[in-house]
Amino acid sequence: MKVTINSWADGAPIPEKFAFGKIPAEGRFETSANINPAINWADAPEGTKSFAVIMHDPDVPSSGDDVNQEGKIVPADLPRVDFYHWVLVNISAATREIPEGADSLGVTPGGKTAGQRSYGKTGNNSYTDWFAGDADMGGDYGGYDGPCPPWNDSIVHHYHFTVYALDMEQVDLEGAFTGADALAAIDAHVLAKASHMGTYSMNRDMRAEVAE
Repeated sequence: MKVTINSWADGAPIPEKFAFGKIPAEGRFETSANINPAINWADAPEGTKSFAVIMHDPDVPSSGDDVNQEGKIVPADLPRVDFYHWVLVNISAATREIPEGADSLGVTPGGKTAGQRSYGKTGNNSYTDWFAGDADMGGDYGGYDGPCPPWNDSIVHHYHFTVYALDMEQVDLEGAFTGADALAAIDAHVLAKASHMGTYSMNRDMRAEVAE
């Protein structure tokens, strides 16, 4: 099985139009275009009845104490956790692509509503937890929302877009399900999987690693 995102080479920096946040000309942060990239897959195994797509970043700080704080840096040796940026299940076995912009065309304060789409069923991403309690941004963030690593992180973040070929037509998930919920639900039903990875940083000192 093979997954392709033509907008950047596997392992290369992600262009900022696919990100939630970017480095502005001045200051530390501004929102970016937050467009989902087109993702394609091929060579699914015989018996595939549906697909799932999950994008995650395994490099998120396990503690937010130093995150985005002037005069501080998030140390490289801090334990890291998974952050889910895109959770999509119940994709038809006949589908081989999610087009660019189909699931996100900008930052939506409070989040996009998760649920049934023509290409599958979206769950909530981890911005739901990140913005919890924020008066301006808090809400349920469904569908795709792109990279926005801390601007003072000492490491480059890695974003894995993984497509799973499943032996089941429907994943029985309702309500505000998460990436962890989706992975648990499909765990015993994965026939094959493949990924395409990209990197992103918002640390000015690591600008060479940031997609222009």
